[in-house]
Amino acid sequence: MPKLEDEAVQHTTALGPLIGLTREDIFGAVAVMLRETASDPQRLMKHSQAMGEDMIKIMTGKSDLAPDPKDRRFQDPTWQFNPFMRAGMQYYLAVQKGASRWLEDLDLDELEKDRARFISNIIIDSLAPTNTLMGNPSAQKMAITSGGLSLVKGLKNAYDDMVHNKGMVSQVDKKPFKLGKNIATSKGDVVLRTEMMELIHYAPTTEEVHEVPQLTIPPQINKMYINDLSPEKSVVKYQLDNGIQTFVISWKNPSTEQGHWDMADYVRSCREAMEAVGKITGSKKVNVSAGCSGGQTAAMLASKMASDDDELLGSLTLMVCVLHPKQNDIEAGSLVSENGLALARRRAEKKGVIKGDDLSRGFAWLRPNDLIWNYVINNYLLGQDPPAFDVLFWNADATNLSGALMGDFLTVFETLAFTKKGEVEMVDHKIDLSKVTGDLFILGGVTDHITPWKATYRSTRLFGSKNVTYVLSHSGHMQAILNPPGNPKARYYVQQDGKAKLPETAEKWLEGTEEVAGSWWPYWMNWLQDRSGDKTKAPAKTGNKAYPPLDPAPGLYVMDGC
Repeated sequence: MPKLEDEAVQHTTALGPLIGLTREDIFGAVAVMLRETASDPQRLMKHSQAMGEDMIKIMTGKSDLAPDPKDRRFQDPTWQFNPFMRAGMQYYLAVQKGASRWLEDLDLDELEKDRARFISNIIIDSLAPTNTLMGNPSAQKMAITSGGLSLVKGLKNAYDDMVHNKGMVSQVDKKPFKLGKNIATSKGDVVLRTEMMELIHYAPTTEEVHEVPQLTIPPQINKMYINDLSPEKSVVKYQLDNGIQTFVISWKNPSTEQGHWDMADYVRSCREAMEAVGKITGSKKVNVSAGCSGGQTAAMLASKMASDDDELLGSLTLMVCVLHPKQNDIEAGSLVSENGLALARRRAEKKGVIKGDDLSRGFAWLRPNDLIWNYVINNYLLGQDPPAFDVLFWNADATNLSGALMGDFLTVFETLAFTKKGEVEMVDHKIDLSKVTGDLFILGGVTDHITPWKATYRSTRLFGSKNVTYVLSHSGHMQAILNPPGNPKARYYVQQDGKAKLPETAEKWLEGTEEVAGSWWPYWMNWLQDRSGDKTKAPAKTGNKAYPPLDPAPGLYVMDGC
């Protein structure tokens, strides 16, 4: 996979504490930097003098400033051999170095310093010479070799983004993809439709199936077809081919009128879907799988069912999901404040919904080099199309988030609700995961910047389950999940002694692991099949008399916005 796509896939949009980040928090971090600068003129003079010395070395050709070898912005040989371009690069590096030293010297506490560092990096990244035609030798060469056509194409790409993408640079070429044709192609039917969701029953692909079915709960701001991208990357197909009766929820994209949908409503919908799955299959248990914010919803569902002595839930699989967050888990976590969370909640209530493209835009500006400037260079300066990649197509197809649900997610983050035993009330019960005793499978991703793996590991300590399995995939956020057999680079980590109790900390767990080559899917499938009952003859068709097929998969709700 080309590097441009790889960078973006590592940072797909996801729910988390950053949905509570406000412009006031960002401006506040800038104000702190300016205040500290003005408070000590002598310190400012010291750093100005140091930067001036760097500038003199650059002008006299004596500077040894060089970019990090991993910084792909300056890999063109022109930066080394053209004295004018090398000087321009070194001026930028001098500013970067000076800002870093200045920030370390500011009289700030660690939290304020983290905020200042994050904001300054965003500002400095935007000033990189590579972001302009005059400062990008690769773009200049492309303009010459193409006879200026790259510039024309770049202007067209910029115009298309202004008109059709609300001014945001495109991360993906959407044209090659069509739902039901080359994306989300597994056969199945919608067997239940409510105001909030569709329940999709996928057609078996084996003569026999396991008695206990599997229901997948997707995140609320992403569409469900991440589970069925293509035949090669389809979790749905893999489950079907291994005899699992497979059901997936597809959430309705909420409009302003549905801004009142809260966590309780979503949990009730999940429970309604589970009941339908049980009646269709005749099973007294339903296994549940969920990822990211869908995992938080599934955890809330499990807590509610345990509180109600509801025994329908079988095993629970949580993928790249954080239930015990800490502010330093993510790079921009230091920017989130209590005041910002309160402001974000009030604004969400006033608007009714948070638009999916607004969430995507805000998320992109937190990782501007990977999610904005890379594409400005590729699409506008080089005049190339953005990559046509299925994961990025899905990521660009974000949905709205109801204001009430956003408020509930923020409450869960503020109160650390899942870590408390009966102290926080939500969804008509006191949240207590220690009452959830079913078998548990938890997945993390080594390079996951959105739900860091050590944060996902903390979930193993929250449940009352006696049988907890933790697996660490050697990938980022969505790529940790979409890691099918056949990938030569795939590998994962599991505890060497599978029967031993999991250690208290992620660090201790890692010491006792072994690296396994290949996809983690077969390992999980063996785990799931062991908890899916005996085999029986596969049903001849989807649904039943009470839940007849309504529309073919992937359904109608997933088409909203396409």
